[in-house]
Amino acid sequence: MSDAYYQFKKGKKLAEQNNFIEAIMHLEKAKEKEPEKASIRETLARAYYNCGFYSTAKSNFQKALEIDAANDFAYYGLGLSLAKMGKIKRAIGQLKIAATMKPHSEEYRRALKKLSA
Repeated sequence: MSDAYYQFKKGKKLAEQNNFIEAIMHLEKAKEKEPEKASIRETLARAYYNCGFYSTAKSNFQKALEIDAANDFAYYGLGLSLAKMGKIKRAIGQLKIAATMKPHSEEYRRALKKLSA
């Protein structure tokens, strides 16, 4: 098992346990070794978002989308991050993309509806 994969798995598990700060430490190490892995970037962005670091979350969601433009969750996370930063119009645009990509997602539609109201 590569060190990047180990760090990613460890960070993902910690994030699932809501230990976001510790997760970030491991995920940053994984990102250093594999900066072009969308899965690492998305998981890292989620952890930053859950810690309230919305700008850093936004950057990592954007990088995840540069790597994999078909990642509906990255659009969703980017939209949520932008909303937390007060960039509502841009947030709505990202959430619309996510909702279009995954039309049966209640979570995406709820977030879009909340911002559009």
